[in-house]
Amino acid sequence: MASSSNAIRVAVLPGDGIGREVMEPCLACLDVLAARAGSFSFEYETLEAGAGVFRDTGVALPDDVVKRAGKADVMLLGAMGLPEVRYEDGREITPQIELREIFDLFAGVRPVETFPGSPVPLKDPRAANLDFVLVRENTEGLFHSRMTTQITGDEEARETMLITRKATERLADFGFQLAERRKARGRGEGRVTCVDKANVFGAFAFMRKIFYERAARFPDIKADHWYVDAMALSLIRNPWNWDVMITENMFGDILSDAAAALMGGMGMAPSADIGDKHALFQPCHGTAPDIMGTGKANPTAMLLSGAMMLDWLGETNNDDALAEAGERLRQAVRSAFADGTLV
Repeated sequence: MASSSNAIRVAVLPGDGIGREVMEPCLACLDVLAARAGSFSFEYETLEAGAGVFRDTGVALPDDVVKRAGKADVMLLGAMGLPEVRYEDGREITPQIELREIFDLFAGVRPVETFPGSPVPLKDPRAANLDFVLVRENTEGLFHSRMTTQITGDEEARETMLITRKATERLADFGFQLAERRKARGRGEGRVTCVDKANVFGAFAFMRKIFYERAARFPDIKADHWYVDAMALSLIRNPWNWDVMITENMFGDILSDAAAALMGGMGMAPSADIGDKHALFQPCHGTAPDIMGTGKANPTAMLLSGAMMLDWLGETNNDDALAEAGERLRQAVRSAFADGTLV
């Protein structure tokens, strides 16, 4: 797209595998929506990072890419990582995690929304109209020590979990504010659930205490808590019972994949990583190199991530046209699945 002074600057990181394939239709849809709205436009800058870049250069996330991404209004990511490209210690190449840390994208937002015709696995008819959101704390928890593993000989490996007041307060506030907005729009009952393991770990008891302290600031929103193992069970038995959930990094990582299954798989699940100043939007799925180039890659999660990006841009810029474009894209996806022929 041609540059313009009022264009929304989007840092596009297509990444690896099918990331590039699902990004292309998403950008095409965004341009159509912008043209129809007439009041906004997009300026894309494609930035290369990921496992392929690491394989070719030895650096997965170049400093210049970070600098350019930080200057954009928003980041849009396809998928990153390749199973055969890893660090020497066996860990996967995951620049998307580094971007969360660099830009302090503390809230990992994983909406779960199903609609008639979508490939949901549960037979209960209520599963066709799920609408809840899991918010994962992105910056600490068990992920905190991932780059500083302590290994003693060949006998022991140790990593530690970190829960801080600052991170918990802003995560809780984000969840309560999200529940307020959803309730105002007729979505959800106005409830936030803290998902933890406070019956075993003192760090989670600390997290829960802070959660209820923040809850007092939102008297119109219900606050409760569930243990993570009980929540895993509930997501399968009665996922329609939930509204907004907040949780620690690792628990959120696991539960968000279970939640994606409720939508029909990772190819249906969008996500956002949001901070105070920056935001990144990406599908929950991986790079699926086994189907790369076959035309089988499902762009749904990427399209819905684009809709989330439009929602966020509309909210942060107080622009109804952007918010309406996000809903228009979401409705287009729903319409595509409505007759039940897409699987």
